[in-house]
Amino acid sequence: MRFPRLKSCINKGFCKRSHNNPETVMAMCKVCRVLGTLFVTVLGCVRCLPVDGEPLCTAGGRAKYSLIFTGKWSRTAFPKQYPLYRPPAQWSPLMVVTHSSDYHMWRVGEYASNGVREFAEKSEAWSLMREVEASGEKIQSVYGVFSAPAIPNGIEQTSTEFEVLPRHSLMSFIVRIVPSPDWFVGGDSINLCEGDKWKEQMSVDLYPYDAGTDSGFTFSSPNFATIPQETITEITSSSPNHPANSFFYPRLKQLPPIARVLLTKQKDNRLIGIFPAQSNLIPMGNEIDDTVSETPLDCEVSTWSSWGLCMGKCTEMGVKRRTRYIRLNPANNGNPCPELQEEEPCVLHNCV
Repeated sequence: MRFPRLKSCINKGFCKRSHNNPETVMAMCKVCRVLGTLFVTVLGCVRCLPVDGEPLCTAGGRAKYSLIFTGKWSRTAFPKQYPLYRPPAQWSPLMVVTHSSDYHMWRVGEYASNGVREFAEKSEAWSLMREVEASGEKIQSVYGVFSAPAIPNGIEQTSTEFEVLPRHSLMSFIVRIVPSPDWFVGGDSINLCEGDKWKEQMSVDLYPYDAGTDSGFTFSSPNFATIPQETITEITSSSPNHPANSFFYPRLKQLPPIARVLLTKQKDNRLIGIFPAQSNLIPMGNEIDDTVSETPLDCEVSTWSSWGLCMGKCTEMGVKRRTRYIRLNPANNGNPCPELQEEEPCVLHNCV
C-alpha cells in the first residue's frame, strides 16, 4: 500500500516554508500530523495481525505442554506387509516446533522442503533444523524446537515437553515411519490457544503421509526418487490405488489411526528446555494400548500359470492342469484363499 501524498506532506521542512500562506501551512501541518499518527497506528495493527486468518491469541503469558506420542502400528491393525525384520516396524525421533502462523514445517498439497525430504526418507534432522533456524532468524516466526526419542517398535510411546507463547501459539511436529520410502505422520500448525485461554488437553489421531519425494509402494521398497517431485499427500486405504501399496485395504473406508498424540497443559510454567528420553510421563505396561484395531486382510493370489501338457492314457480323455500361488495370506477374518490348482479335460494328441 502506497501513500504518496502523505509521504510528500511529512517531508522535513514543509511547515517552515515561508513562501506559503501561514494559515494554509498550519492547517496542512495539522492534517499531516493526524494522518501520520493514523498511518503508524494502522501499520502497527497490521503487523500484529496473524497470517492465514488465524484468530489472535490473547491468553496471558506462556504455557507449558506435555506431548505423549503413542504408536499404534501393530501387525493386527496393519497386517499387510508388516515389517518384522531388517528393520522391524519402528518410529524415528519426533521433532516439535512451536511457531506463529507465518511458518509451516510441512503442509498437505505443498512440496516438501529439502529438510523434510531428508527427514522423511532417512530420519536425518540436520537440514530441517537449519531450515527452522533460518526461518526463526528471518521473520522471528519460530519460538522453540523440541524433540522426543525414537521408538524401537510400532506400538510403544515417547514424550517431550514444550512451551508456547501468545505470539507463537501453534505447534507442528513430524515423525518418520521406519521402514518406509518417504512416509511420516505429524501435525501441521495445531493451535493450542482458544481466544484468551490455553487449551487444557487435546488428542489427535495420526494417519500416514507421503512426502512426494520417493516412488516406493511398500515399507521395504528400495530408494527410487520421484522425478519430478510431487506434493505431500495423505495415504489412505485406497490411495495410492495399487495392490502393491502397503496401506492398500480396499475393504476399509478409512485406515485405522497409525499413531496418536496427547497434548496436556502443565501447571508448572517455568522455562524449560529439551527433555531427556523416556521421562516419567510415559505410561508403562498395559497402560500403553487403549484399543486394538483389527483390520481384515484378504488372501491375495497370483495369476494362473499357463496350462500344462495334456496327460493321461490313450484310451481315455486326458487332463491338463494350471496353478497359482499365494502372494499374501489372509489375516483377521479376511477372505480365505481360493483353490490354487485347476484342471480340465483334454484330447491327447500323441496317441497312435
